[in-house]
Amino acid sequence: MTTAKPPSSSSQAGEFDLGALLAERGGERYELHTKYLNHQLPRMLHTIGFDKVYERGEGAYFWDADGNDYLDMLAGFGVMGLGRHHPVVRKALHDVLDAQLADLTRFDCQPLPGLLAEKLLAHSPHLDRVFFGNSGTEAVETALKFARYATGKPRILYCDHAFHGLTTGSLSVNGEDGFRDGFAPLLPDTAVPLGDLDALAGELRKGDVAALVVEPIQGKGVHEAPPGYLRAAQELLHRHKALLIADEVQTGLGRTGDFYAYQHEDGVEPDLVCVAKALSGGYVPVGATLGKDWIFKKVYSSMDRVLVHSASFGSNAQAMAAGLAVLSVMENEQIVANARATGELLRSRLSALIDKYELLADVRGRGLMVGIEFGRPKSLKLRSRWTMLQAARKGLFAQMVVVPLLQRHRILTQVSGDHLEVIKLIPPLIVGEQEVDRFVDAFTAVMDDAHSGGGLMWDFSKTLIKQAVANR
Repeated sequence: MTTAKPPSSSSQAGEFDLGALLAERGGERYELHTKYLNHQLPRMLHTIGFDKVYERGEGAYFWDADGNDYLDMLAGFGVMGLGRHHPVVRKALHDVLDAQLADLTRFDCQPLPGLLAEKLLAHSPHLDRVFFGNSGTEAVETALKFARYATGKPRILYCDHAFHGLTTGSLSVNGEDGFRDGFAPLLPDTAVPLGDLDALAGELRKGDVAALVVEPIQGKGVHEAPPGYLRAAQELLHRHKALLIADEVQTGLGRTGDFYAYQHEDGVEPDLVCVAKALSGGYVPVGATLGKDWIFKKVYSSMDRVLVHSASFGSNAQAMAAGLAVLSVMENEQIVANARATGELLRSRLSALIDKYELLADVRGRGLMVGIEFGRPKSLKLRSRWTMLQAARKGLFAQMVVVPLLQRHRILTQVSGDHLEVIKLIPPLIVGEQEVDRFVDAFTAVMDDAHSGGGLMWDFSKTLIKQAVANR
């Protein structure tokens, strides 16, 4: 008997040249997007002057075709926790591709998923098992399904202004009407105010609640759960045989100065934890739902139910290799400690400006998840301009700050949600004092301009107002 050999790929070399394709068609990026994808995205980018052409990214920076560098304080909404193209993650992906593993056979057990699960669970010793999917919203969907099945109850509670994803299940626990409008009927879930234990207890007394899903720090507006809330909520939930689900999709993996944000509060041990974003290393989509052993054993209660919940690309080798490399870098380069120290420096530098600028109302957050909130000024001249913006659309002043940060200072930021006067900073976790200095200096210059009535900044407000009125 002869052993079959894998086919040679040499005959296919040169049939597809990615570099040549990008060289030939890369300049059409905005036109292609307008024609074939979400046509409103390029329209929005053109309107606010964000229609840049970035050629390369590395670490916490982008570069355009002219060689200008841009500081990234957005990190792809948290995906780029280690910055772009970290060499350890790159090598891991090259290695896993070169290994030509027999991946996704569906009927074997590859080592990489187990190794990554082991590494993740080491950071949550009260949890026992992991389900790997492909995104944050899928991690939340998994938690919702598992909670309902494990408890035998139908209803999930969530917090006002929460964001847990945009697929139908996670949309049902999305606390922002703007995302939900037009997609009804959704699942019969119920919102409670973040931090309101009485409201939580009232819903639990109805006896049909499977779980509360909560972000320890809400991404929309950067609002932290009040001290003691998560622990007290956990006790209430368990008393009523319901579960606590911690959505750590954005806050997890060091973002807030601890590995998970719920770990800031002693005694909090969620029954299910959702992670994604930074676990990818910025390369391969991955989501993970960590949970207690009894929950998994109830869902997968027999061999007949072995595939009752699965994902076609879940646990693929590239995603697992990226995740393992990310966790290795976090340990070896002390990423969590850096996020804590750099975040404290950034917040302290920004907080020191509150007394200087009457338009600056608050600076809050943990680690490298920072919210900068603007508010109504006291002086008559500034108040009249603020009122003009608010009448057109709430949130325009924050956008008016974001634009010159990019246009004049080459710093990418964005508002933390629609109709909010809050900028959220979630830079790569590798930034340090140099990046803090650059951002604070630029922010100070923009705020000086805003308070002096600088023409460039306030002239741009007219463009935003016209756009806001046109979209009504």
